[in-house]
Amino acid sequence: MASSRSILLVLGTLLPVFVSSQNFAIPPTTFGANGFANWGAGTWPPASVGTPLVPQSTSDDTLELLTQFDPNRIQSTIQTLVNFYTRHTASTTTSPTRGIGAARKWLLAQMTELAQPSGGRMHVSMPCYLQPAAPEDGIPFAVQLCNVQVEITGTVDPNRTYVYTGHYDSRRLNLSDYTGYAPGADDNASAVAIALEMIRILAPAVKKTPPATSIIIAAVAGEEQGLYGSNFLAQTLKNASRNVQGNFNDDIVGSGSNAPFNTLNQHTIRIFGAGTDYLTLSAPVIAEIIDTGYQDDTPARHLGRFVQEVNAGAAITTDMEVALIYKPDRFFRGGDHESFLSAGFPAVRFTEPQEDFYHQHQDPRVQDGVTYGDEITYVDFDYTARVGKVNLLSLWSIANAPATPSNFTYDTEIGFLASSESTPPSYLQNIIKLYWSTEPVDPLIDHYEIVWRATASQQWQYMLNVGMLNTIELPISKDNAVFGLRAVGKTGLKSPATYALAVASQYFG
Repeated sequence: MASSRSILLVLGTLLPVFVSSQNFAIPPTTFGANGFANWGAGTWPPASVGTPLVPQSTSDDTLELLTQFDPNRIQSTIQTLVNFYTRHTASTTTSPTRGIGAARKWLLAQMTELAQPSGGRMHVSMPCYLQPAAPEDGIPFAVQLCNVQVEITGTVDPNRTYVYTGHYDSRRLNLSDYTGYAPGADDNASAVAIALEMIRILAPAVKKTPPATSIIIAAVAGEEQGLYGSNFLAQTLKNASRNVQGNFNDDIVGSGSNAPFNTLNQHTIRIFGAGTDYLTLSAPVIAEIIDTGYQDDTPARHLGRFVQEVNAGAAITTDMEVALIYKPDRFFRGGDHESFLSAGFPAVRFTEPQEDFYHQHQDPRVQDGVTYGDEITYVDFDYTARVGKVNLLSLWSIANAPATPSNFTYDTEIGFLASSESTPPSYLQNIIKLYWSTEPVDPLIDHYEIVWRATASQQWQYMLNVGMLNTIELPISKDNAVFGLRAVGKTGLKSPATYALAVASQYFG
């Protein structure tokens, strides 16, 4: 009989104890999507309920949409935007061939043309406002700041909205230089090219089958000077009481080949998900979130997990992996998703795996034998197309899934220390009792699903179909796992998860 050696502490003495391991073997080391081993307690805690999570699948119709991304069209869009010489927010608006004015007119014409096959389902607009001078931000005088966007109104829940953003302005080393050459190929014509491709691909699709909820695809201005255009859009939606449940912001998505080079980078996109620093909640609630170990379960990170999971189920088509980064953005950097986070909306940033600082925010030049400048030469159009596939997959899937559930709470007395001699013995077990609201009923929903994972795991590990119940008790210690709740639609599409707070009245989702 095989045996394993363990240690028993008896009256302060360490004694060897042999415990039979006839029916037990250490589980093999598992590996994540990135190929790295899940060391440590990767298979713990064990669960006697639920099943291992399997990434949600994608319909053949949606997968077919992803195959329509055209790297040649992406190249053409980026080259056209580069040809405007500069797209600085304060650059000329009177020239027909140069400056941000010519760029936005071209984008408006392109979106209008690409939206034609939608049969009127796509509404194209160019909302503008007068931005006062902000010399400290590189805007030396007042400018007309305009976003260019397409909106597709949902047919089931039109107020629920998902937004794709990519800024179309560019810059040089001197943020106030609004006349010099600023090609902005990777930063950020690459993301605008994805926007135009998504509009082109979705136009005939939405004529046939419009989305259940509303989608906005926007090229925003003023990012380099201080997120002005995205803030204008986010605040406009907030003031209209739109239920924005996700912003996918793409910024610098043009290459996976930057140094240090690794082939895996050509098939990886980073997603930055903010933690508690952007929660628009009271200090006591944020303290509770941290104290109960849910600081990694903010709406932004749940949105990132959604993208990561849905892509895993369609990776054969996207040919990409998603790396979720637990940071609001890169080192001392920012982006347009922060405008949505500040408005209280879940938002994430898509960015290439390794940035090239020689070719970003640089004046194009050759200096001491080194070439600088954000030129189209350094953009990989096939890579950008793959990033576009991940975006379209995520945007279309989430817009047709049920809404993220709300009012998900857990009992603080059950599965905890006794409060008195009259505490029922059943309360003193290592269990968790969860509650959630099922009203009003989402017309897209088929059932709810509890998901959970070990506290050190980034992605959900287990799932349990709980039907249309509004409470359940699970034999899992609330100390050893974090729990989420998501809605599963009649088509099998699943919402991002939300997590439980101990105080029902303070829930955020």
